[in-house]
Amino acid sequence: MPEPMEDYGNNLGGVGGALLEVADVSKTFRSKAGEVRAVDGVSFTAQQGEVVVIVGPSGSGKTTLLYILGSLEKPDQGKILVSGEDICAPGVDLIAYRRRRVGFIFQFFNLVTALTALENVALPMDLSAVPSAEQERRAVELLERMGIDRRLQRTRANRLSGGEKQRVAIARALANDPQIILADEPTGNLDSATGGTVVDILVRLAREDGRCVLIVTHDESILGVADRAFHMADGRLSPR
Repeated sequence: MPEPMEDYGNNLGGVGGALLEVADVSKTFRSKAGEVRAVDGVSFTAQQGEVVVIVGPSGSGKTTLLYILGSLEKPDQGKILVSGEDICAPGVDLIAYRRRRVGFIFQFFNLVTALTALENVALPMDLSAVPSAEQERRAVELLERMGIDRRLQRTRANRLSGGEKQRVAIARALANDPQIILADEPTGNLDSATGGTVVDILVRLAREDGRCVLIVTHDESILGVADRAFHMADGRLSPR
């Protein structure tokens, strides 16, 4: 189990401030078989320091919604306001948004397997032109917060266990000190005990750091940690 986290110096302020507003967001995919409305008029709000959990079966649209919130997909309509700024508006620097304001955590970790744990966490900082000495200092600090010791920090990602990979992935998501953490089935590839540890870490990122943590999952047991919970089916969101 990781040691209690210390504040990493984020500038989010106190818990409870409005952060994210999603208004009438929709996304349709077109294929030879016809149109699929993956996200259908979704609206909700989330605050800093809050854990939001969206549950739903595979194909319900929850991953597409998460990708839209992280600007990996573009909505067909609607607004996404982060601290009052509409990230869907023309001229918004979406590369800077993805690198600095959101952190992604994926079911299958998406680590660069040929790199060490330390190198994986440093990579987002390298892309943001953080000086190399600062990259290593921050990467070491974040990995230690996640319970990854110095030996494992120098281990290639393909030699880590599933739980270790996911903790490295969380550290990587925090590398550029984002306001929002987007977690896509973060326990889906883990056993129940390890998954519980990962959920505990995500909750602490909200409670102790004041980050907004959004989790999409099919696992309804995670609903117990939610400040706000939704069910998604056929692209539509409804409160739990």
